[in-house]
Amino acid sequence: MFALQRSTAALQGLKTLSAKTAIRSMASSAPSTMPGAFNAKKNANGNYVVTLIPGDGIGPEISESVVKIYKAAGVPIEWEPVSVTPIIKNGKTAIPDEALHSIKKNTVALKGPLATPIGKGHVSLNLTLRRTFNLYANVRPCKSVVGFKTPYDNVDTVLIRENTEGEYSGIEHEVVDGVVQSIKLITKDASDRCARYAFHYAKDTGRNRVTAVHKANIMKLSDGLFLSSCQEVAREFPEVKFDDLLLDRACLQIVQDPSVFADTVMVMPNLYGDILSDMSAGLIGGLGLTPSGNIGRDASIFEAVHGTAPDIAGQDKANPSALLFSSVQMLRHMSLNSFADQIERATLKVIADGKHITGDLGGKSTNTQFTDAIIREL
Repeated sequence: MFALQRSTAALQGLKTLSAKTAIRSMASSAPSTMPGAFNAKKNANGNYVVTLIPGDGIGPEISESVVKIYKAAGVPIEWEPVSVTPIIKNGKTAIPDEALHSIKKNTVALKGPLATPIGKGHVSLNLTLRRTFNLYANVRPCKSVVGFKTPYDNVDTVLIRENTEGEYSGIEHEVVDGVVQSIKLITKDASDRCARYAFHYAKDTGRNRVTAVHKANIMKLSDGLFLSSCQEVAREFPEVKFDDLLLDRACLQIVQDPSVFADTVMVMPNLYGDILSDMSAGLIGGLGLTPSGNIGRDASIFEAVHGTAPDIAGQDKANPSALLFSSVQMLRHMSLNSFADQIERATLKVIADGKHITGDLGGKSTNTQFTDAIIREL
């Protein structure tokens, strides 16, 4: 009886939460020509102001590398550094108002890695930022780096992951001792919005196919709704081909022959995207070479998705490539394409040369030496 009462209460809470989530989603889902397009204005100095969140562990070191390289390249950006170290607000952990105001004002941010306690402590700050700014689509391109040898040399994938719900909705409760329940939340509004962004992205980047990755054969309602949304949105883009693929088959195919996905944008629910994007990163050499961008209607945050590496923090050993490539993705989002191309070319050349790369890439150079080598190539 006790378990039934707790289960009933949880389901009632879910209905309330689902209704609130749907309202929030509908309020922020009005489509534009390109959802999440950057439209900030330059300041009096002729520069764009970008929020910089250095992060934890090696975060400040790799952030400093990006700042140095941008200065050398003459990128018209002024950085506004903020801390997102959680504070206690009304009895709950929260991100400082200064950081929230900065991101809201500037509409674009670059973020280093943030530490998340496992099993206890404050909630994930990455997740909190995604929810606060409704960063509904995570974009993870993975492309083989010429000259950096891995088992695969033909990887060119793009994964777009619904970023606000699914298994990561955080709706969990204990039914009785020893039995817990985690609820997967999927809404049509969030699914439509993510799918629509994927099709826009495919058109803008010259890819001619969108593939929805799912498990609707098992989760017929939740993944079925996501797949149905993708199918409906596909009809708005007759010039882009559409198909769908089961998650397990996608994992199998991507490690057998990644080139199959070279003309495709893969779109999927939250958890699947988290797993498959890291798998794709492994094909090109790891998270240290992988960019990531989180797109929202009112703000977008680009980030390094690797860990904080506290074991090497402060030792000048950290590889800044992931944050640098994420910043290149940010520059293209801001339509600063010539600067993006310049920095990307210089970074790829240094990695391919192999003379000034950090330990995780098989070299012996320091962060400073790697950064200076990129600046020379500019």
